[in-house]
Amino acid sequence: MAKNKSPKRGRPPKDLAGDVQARILDAAQQLFLEKGFRSASIDDISELAPASKPTIYAHFPGKEALFVAVVERTINGLTDFDGFTPAGRTIQEKLANLGIEIVERFVEDTLDLTRATIAEARRFPELSRNVHDAARDRAAGAVSQLLNEATQRIARSSKGPFSAKRSVATAQMFMDLILLPMLMRSLMGEELKDLKKELPTFLHERVNFFLAACEADWRP
Repeated sequence: MAKNKSPKRGRPPKDLAGDVQARILDAAQQLFLEKGFRSASIDDISELAPASKPTIYAHFPGKEALFVAVVERTINGLTDFDGFTPAGRTIQEKLANLGIEIVERFVEDTLDLTRATIAEARRFPELSRNVHDAARDRAAGAVSQLLNEATQRIARSSKGPFSAKRSVATAQMFMDLILLPMLMRSLMGEELKDLKKELPTFLHERVNFFLAACEADWRP
């Protein structure tokens, strides 16, 4: 009777083949959220990925670098608005719908990671300090583009409230106006389903306030 052949070691089976770095980051993110940074070990990540420890260290110098990479990957994914066109006929409607998309993405997909980052603020002060700013600034690019388009259609000049010079800073202010309150409420334990019910009214009010402030600031 023929003996069963031992499985070859080294390369992962076909169903585990693919982007090794993505597998490592997926495993690291899951364990950081479940156990926290301090309790999650490279051995745990190696087993879950699966990837050997030498393979992990070939991609990342250590657990700290892995944590930073997990945060950066999440932010990059959330702030990719290429191809996204907010619904609506007016600038108010488009801004409100874009705002809803931004808030839902951040609250739904980054809440646990935000908590983990706050918990490690002493270990990673620069990362913790910059996570919100980086996310806000990148998402603000989509807002800035929308404001620029509004300027081109309405003002047909660079002197309007959303001029190219001011649109980025103005978009960052808009992000602070819509994202911070909802993110803080989520961190304090409010349920996402309850926040979602409030989002349309909340964004409508914030957009109207934002546009009125922009117009008042622009007018002599």
